[in-house]
Amino acid sequence: MSTMSTASILARYTLRAMEKIAPLRLAEKWDNVGLLLESPVARPEANRVLLTIDLTPSVLEEALHPSTALVISYHPPIFKPLSSFTLATSLQASLLKLAAAGVSVYSPHTALDSVRGGVNDFLASGLVDIEASTVGKTVHDIERAGEVKFLSGTIKEEDEGGLGRLVVLHRETAIEVVVERIKDHLGLSCVDLARPLVPRQVRTIAICAGSGGSVLAGVNADVYFTGEMAHHEVLAAISAGRYVILCGHTNTERGYLPVLASKLRAVLAEYARPTSTAMSLGDHDGDGGPNMQQNSEVQGLSLMEKERRVLSCAEVYVSQTDRHPLDRV
Repeated sequence: MSTMSTASILARYTLRAMEKIAPLRLAEKWDNVGLLLESPVARPEANRVLLTIDLTPSVLEEALHPSTALVISYHPPIFKPLSSFTLATSLQASLLKLAAAGVSVYSPHTALDSVRGGVNDFLASGLVDIEASTVGKTVHDIERAGEVKFLSGTIKEEDEGGLGRLVVLHRETAIEVVVERIKDHLGLSCVDLARPLVPRQVRTIAICAGSGGSVLAGVNADVYFTGEMAHHEVLAAISAGRYVILCGHTNTERGYLPVLASKLRAVLAEYARPTSTAMSLGDHDGDGGPNMQQNSEVQGLSLMEKERRVLSCAEVYVSQTDRHPLDRV
């Protein structure tokens, strides 16, 4: 008889849904993405997936709520190899507590940056309305008209994702207008702006969520828009005649979580429909069955009624305590 827990069903189908939303093959080679912590403990009443940018102590308290089955942490809480797993550090203690409580942890990181409709496209959407024609448009619409490319070139229909984004406005605009669009889109009262020696109108904005110094270095654009850059990287950019807009590392990422929550809810709801063509991941117990990461890729029979019931009750929450670690005072 099956002993597969409600939490395991939800976690496994969430992994499948995340692979559909942001395929892990799009992540950078240096990144550590996917299922990073798989708890062996059943949590029968859990029906919640919690989204956060970082796994902080405050987020841990949210995750330990009995309803949580899985934490999707944008930044991987395990990045460098660990020689030990103890309670000596806050992060390792958090992971041990989650595992003991029956909560698993998944990280999409740069796969979610790269994918079309992901974090970098979210940032671009605050700057431009992607519409080739300006016929019948208002002045406001025309000013926001433009296109979005990968940093490496034009986006083709078959492309799943690419590194960074390059916004090309159809009309030149003042840097102050670009700054206000970014602040409004991200809900920020202020950003850091570095100006070149000679002021000018701008038309191209290179984008990289998070820390963009190495990604944006040498990119031919009027503006570099990212979360953070090193001091000398900023100096090099303005020396080359570019503007630099820095918003704070996680401020360029956190605004996307509600978008991800909406996408995840939609995919899980589709799996739960009786008319869904999704294949069952199977009903395996905890002894000798495939682990969660492997099982997320299994193709089998149509979803069982038990699986549909679990997915129909699934809830996706954005953390209420996750926040940028720095305050401006």
